[in-house]
Amino acid sequence: MTGDSQLRRFVDDVVIPAEPELDAGGGLELRKLAQDAGLWARPLPAELGGGGQPLADYFAVAEDEGRSDHGPDVVGSSSLLTVRMLTAHAHPELRDAVLTDLVAGRVHVSYAMTEPGVAGSDPSGLRTAAERGADGWWTVTGRKWFTSGAARADLVLVVVRTSDAFSIVAVPAGGFRIERELDVLGTGGQHEISFDAVRVPPAHLIGEPGQGMRLAGERLALGRTLRALRWIGQAQRCLDLLADRAVSRALGDGVLADQQLVQRLVFESELEVRSARLLAREAAGLVAAGERAPVEVSLAKVAAARALNTAVDAAIQVYGAEGLTAATGLPRLLRVARAARILDGADELHVTTTARRLLTRRQAAPDR
Repeated sequence: MTGDSQLRRFVDDVVIPAEPELDAGGGLELRKLAQDAGLWARPLPAELGGGGQPLADYFAVAEDEGRSDHGPDVVGSSSLLTVRMLTAHAHPELRDAVLTDLVAGRVHVSYAMTEPGVAGSDPSGLRTAAERGADGWWTVTGRKWFTSGAARADLVLVVVRTSDAFSIVAVPAGGFRIERELDVLGTGGQHEISFDAVRVPPAHLIGEPGQGMRLAGERLALGRTLRALRWIGQAQRCLDLLADRAVSRALGDGVLADQQLVQRLVFESELEVRSARLLAREAAGLVAAGERAPVEVSLAKVAAARALNTAVDAAIQVYGAEGLTAATGLPRLLRVARAARILDGADELHVTTTARRLLTRRQAAPDR
């Protein structure tokens, strides 16, 4: 895999300096800059107005895009998971109404699965329900939280309990209520939302009744792989800051880089980031080829989250007190790093499920 120097320069020179503004919900004009630079929606279907970039090629540059967690949104690729889900599984009526505007950035679609009071590692406990009436319409009742971008969503894809296990329905704006914005390590953008017997037309069912968990699993496999690649981009950003600080910060007759303990921080961080990168690229290759690869995806996700935590902690330590200030960008990277160990499945979930898969394979091996 090789990166994209134009994309990396755009993220470093345009997106990262604007992170405070983007955190506050501004910076929409940056999307126009991305469009003018030919960077907009590259991995989205060309027939919908995207760049038509194959998934394998996009994986090769996702790390550059991910050097800022705002990067995917600014360059129009943050809707990739939803575009792929709707393209493959939505009713033609819904596809025609949403997809072109979604790719163009004119509408926003959120995804709602997690619920308050329900362990995220056990989706079988989800309580939000949808009942189908005699007219074919669905009535949705329940509550979700940690729904990203719900305040600006034109549509929310909701995982619901139905008579056929679980399904996914698309609820338009006006059909859900924002209960509150969650304060997540001092940042916003995550919401708790509720559905009070809202009626949804038959064409808003995604896939077939009872396919919800399978479709959610498809989305998770790709989503975890993308997160891993993007977190590695942010970990590399931390490594760059760490190294620059170490070689430039005067200390006595030399610089910080002369100190063995600083050298150890550099080594350990580099080791983790490079190792995670290899795991993420292995997972990306398998996912791009259409394979499920649950072991490889979980290994990549956990390794990338750990590498980001190690790299940002080391960078802050070498910066000293200045590393705690917003001007360095490190505090927001620290927030991302800590959340990375929980998002898309906590580390512990991936450790146990992956170990079980590996041991089951060994038990079933014919040469035991």
